[in-house]
Amino acid sequence: MTNVKELILKRLPKYFLGNLTGTAVDTLVLWVFSHFVFHRYFGQVIVSPFISFECAVFVNFLMCYHITWKDRITAKTVGAFFRRYGAYNASCTGGFLIKMGGLLLIQHLTHWDVVICNLLALCVSGTFNFLMNEFVVFKKRKEISHGADYNG
Repeated sequence: MTNVKELILKRLPKYFLGNLTGTAVDTLVLWVFSHFVFHRYFGQVIVSPFISFECAVFVNFLMCYHITWKDRITAKTVGAFFRRYGAYNASCTGGFLIKMGGLLLIQHLTHWDVVICNLLALCVSGTFNFLMNEFVVFKKRKEISHGADYNG
């Protein structure tokens, strides 16, 4: 029961607040690319969300690493940072596929603007990503320190 309490009271609010930043980055980048760079369906609904996703992944990782799960980071080395970022990016790819499926489905059914569809799809993929972070990426474990210290 303590783990559920910690999950709900400690991590979820930090995750939610941290991901508001990522959502803002995702939405801004998506808006810029879908309205000013790409003018056809594929560019607006496929390429733009991919670019915005990658920008948001990095911002979200930094928030998770330095705020939400900072107490689980035992090795602060460059190598450990990038290994964890690789795992984080891989888990986010699953979330991205969920987001894209939801975005395409919502857009197909409603014909709403891609930005609105993206925000709705982010709610579902955000839940998936939180669970992956809690139980896989930032799972409490002993890390072996390799490489130079990372003091970021």
